[in-house]
Amino acid sequence: MLDMAAVPESHTGWTFITSHARVLAAIADNPNIRIREIAAHCRLTERAVSRIISDLEQDGYLSHTREGRTNTYRVDPDKVLRHPAEAGLPVASLLSLLVHDESERTRAPDAHNRPPVDIAPR
Repeated sequence: MLDMAAVPESHTGWTFITSHARVLAAIADNPNIRIREIAAHCRLTERAVSRIISDLEQDGYLSHTREGRTNTYRVDPDKVLRHPAEAGLPVASLLSLLVHDESERTRAPDAHNRPPVDIAPR
């Protein structure tokens, strides 16, 4: 079950990561996740999540199989990102930054801190 206390409050304004990327990352993290859980995790409506999943399936980033009343999703990690600035970059590269593996989830929150990225010109 999703711990809503661990999910920050929603805010207005822009964000770095799109809703499509958030939904795709949630599915990559748990291929059996339910739309209701994705919606809560991503702070979206279930209707918005359904639309996003449809978009991702239409463009080949995602597929699903129905197993009883449950969907099992499959992300195509080799599918290339859409924006021309990321031409040739596979979705797996994006997901590697967004999806947390089980070992990261079990560590203390401050263990996620990473050293600052060096962005100074060389």
